[in-house]
Amino acid sequence: MAIECVSRTHVGLRRKVNEDSMLVLTDRGLWAVADGMGGHEAGDVASGKVVEALGQLHADTGLDALVDQAVSSLQGVNRQLIALAESGGRQTIGTTVVGLAISGGQFRSFWAGDSRAYRVRDGAIQQLTRDHSVVQDLVEAGMLDSEGARDHPNSNLITRAVGVAEDLKVDTVSGDVRAGDQFLLASDGLTRLVEDHELAAELSSKPPADAADRLIEMVLSRGAPDNVTIIITKYI
Repeated sequence: MAIECVSRTHVGLRRKVNEDSMLVLTDRGLWAVADGMGGHEAGDVASGKVVEALGQLHADTGLDALVDQAVSSLQGVNRQLIALAESGGRQTIGTTVVGLAISGGQFRSFWAGDSRAYRVRDGAIQQLTRDHSVVQDLVEAGMLDSEGARDHPNSNLITRAVGVAEDLKVDTVSGDVRAGDQFLLASDGLTRLVEDHELAAELSSKPPADAADRLIEMVLSRGAPDNVTIIITKYI
């Protein structure tokens, strides 16, 4: 089996700085997207530190050991960012992160925040991650439906990220990989503007490179208020 990967990032139409960072190590079966927190200073520094740390992981140790390394590494970056914010008189220097590792017909995903991982299989899309956000908590509590969630005034408030709190908890999910499966990692600059069924349609009907280009075009055509970053991996 082989893996095809494409990635795209765009500053969007309203931001001056791209605070997203990404890690693409296809030969090692490791990918990640980090979204520096908008409205906070040095978001690009935070996301850059996350992908730099993840890029130093040893991918040949097995998936479970790799995820353990990733969580430990992110907790280390979390401490660095908190110290950096305190020394610089800033309130927060933070970033979300979502990572994916594939080996031996299995995947592991790890995340903190609202950057997402999806798997598309046989035309059906599954969100693998759960948003760490105020709106998601409201949805799960039955206080908000999915339609109201998209336009909720607190849709940008996340409940977990690297660099925000002393105790960083990183969630993980695992599963199998089959030929034809595609995985999508994305910052919320994509998922706030493009519905899941649209993601599935593009990924299912086009080669990964064409699908990635089309998704960026869709975001730009809808105003692109935020940075957007996409990584698509296809298991062949």
